[in-house]
Amino acid sequence: MADFAPAVQDIMSTAPDPDADWSLPGWIYTDPEFYQVEIDRIIRPSWQIVCHESDIPEPGDWRTIDYIGESVIVVRGADRAVRAFANVCRHRAMRLVEGAAGCSRKFVCPYHAWAYETDGRLTGVPMKADYPALRLEDNSLAAVDLEIWRGFVFVRLVDAGFPSVAEMMAPIEAEVAPYRFEDMRCISDLRVRDRALNWKNLGDNYSDNLHIPVAHDGLTRIFGKSYEISAHGWVDRMKGDLVDQPSDNFWERFYQTHLPAAPHLPQGAQRRWLYYKLWPNMAFDIYADQIDFMQWIPTGPTTCVLREMVHALPDESRDMKLVRYANGRINRVVNREDTWLIERVQQGMASHSYGAGPIGRSEVCLRSFARKIRTLIPEARLHKTPPAGWSKI
Repeated sequence: MADFAPAVQDIMSTAPDPDADWSLPGWIYTDPEFYQVEIDRIIRPSWQIVCHESDIPEPGDWRTIDYIGESVIVVRGADRAVRAFANVCRHRAMRLVEGAAGCSRKFVCPYHAWAYETDGRLTGVPMKADYPALRLEDNSLAAVDLEIWRGFVFVRLVDAGFPSVAEMMAPIEAEVAPYRFEDMRCISDLRVRDRALNWKNLGDNYSDNLHIPVAHDGLTRIFGKSYEISAHGWVDRMKGDLVDQPSDNFWERFYQTHLPAAPHLPQGAQRRWLYYKLWPNMAFDIYADQIDFMQWIPTGPTTCVLREMVHALPDESRDMKLVRYANGRINRVVNREDTWLIERVQQGMASHSYGAGPIGRSEVCLRSFARKIRTLIPEARLHKTPPAGWSKI
C-alpha cells in the first residue's frame, strides 16, 4: 500500500489534468488485470458502509459485510462499544459466523470450538495444553478499522492514506446535519442484488447529470429543471426540488401532494431530493421522508453486487407509510430505467471500437472520479488496452 500512498496525496492537487476532457477508457471496465490493481489500490483501502448503529442496539448484536474475498464482523460488545473484526478464527481460518446479522454472547468457532469474546479476546480453547506455541493474548480476532459517521458504521481493510469518512463528508456537513441521521432506524431489511456490470459503470451512472432529462421522464416531471450536480473533493452532490405542478403519473402526484412537512428540516429541504456519492462506491439518497444507502461492491471485472438498506426517523403514521410507498414506486421505475441503460453501456465498453469518449465541462462529477482513478492507476490514461503484464512492470 505504501507504493501508491503518495498518489492519494496528489488526487486533490490543483495541477491541470492533461486528460481532463476525456472519460475513463472502456477497457478498464472489462480488463481482469486492471480489476486486480483497482481492488488493491482503490477498494481494499476505502471505507465501506456496513450498517447503522441502531441495527446493532444490544451487546452481542452483529452485522457482517463480505467483499473482495474478506468477511468482516461489526459487533456491539458487552461494554456497548462497537468494534470490527475479521470473520476468521485464528486457529484454522474457519468463518465464525454465517449470514448478514445475528446476536452472540461469544463467537464460538464451529470447527474446533475456539471461543472469542465480543471484544475480540480469545478466551476458550479446548485441549489448550495441546498447543505448545499458543498464547491466548496473541490470538485475539484480527481487528479491522472502523469509523462511525452520524450513526452509520464504516470499515476499511487497510489504511493507505485515504481521508476518513468525516473528512470526506465535511463539505456537506451543514446540509446533512438537520436530517438527524443518528436518530434513524431501519425500515427495510438489507437487500443484495447481483449485477452484470463493472462497479465503476454503476457509479458513473449515479453521478451522470446529462441522462436525467433523456432517460428519466418521471424525475423530469417531478424536478422540472431544478436538477443540478456539483463535485466536492471526495463526495459528489446531486439534487432536485419537487415542482408544484402536479404530475400526470399517479404515484408521482401522490408523493408531491401528500409529502408531510418535516419540522426538523429547513424550508429549502422540505421538498428536496438529495443524492451524495461518497468515494469510491457508496451513495446516500436523502429525502424528507427517508434515507437510502447503497453501495456497489465489485465481484469481478464485469460483475458487482448492489447492497441497499433504508432508514428513517420513527414515524408509523398512515400518511408517512403511504408517502414512503409512493417514493418506492417512483424509484423502482428509475432503477429499471438505469439498469436498462448501464447494462448496454457495459456491453459497449467491451467493444474494440471504443477507446475513451470526450467529456463535457458540465460533467464535473465524472471528471472528479476519473481524475482520482487516473492518479491512483496511471494506466487508466491509455485509451486502449496495454499489453498483458503491464501491472508487473
